[in-house]
Amino acid sequence: MTILLAIYMIAGYWATGKTIYADRILIGAWNAIFLRRVIMGTLLGVVLIPWAIIRSMGGK
Repeated sequence: MTILLAIYMIAGYWATGKTIYADRILIGAWNAIFLRRVIMGTLLGVVLIPWAIIRSMGGK
């Protein structure tokens, strides 16, 4: 169960970068940016992960 949660959080982090923060420059402390992406990826991962996969397969 813990391994699945870790995989889900990693995929959510990746998906957040591919969808919400795509083509944006993030300014701030690295730990604040990292935590924001992890939290958003975990909470919105159900929507963001499929969206990021489709977006990656479609080119941009």
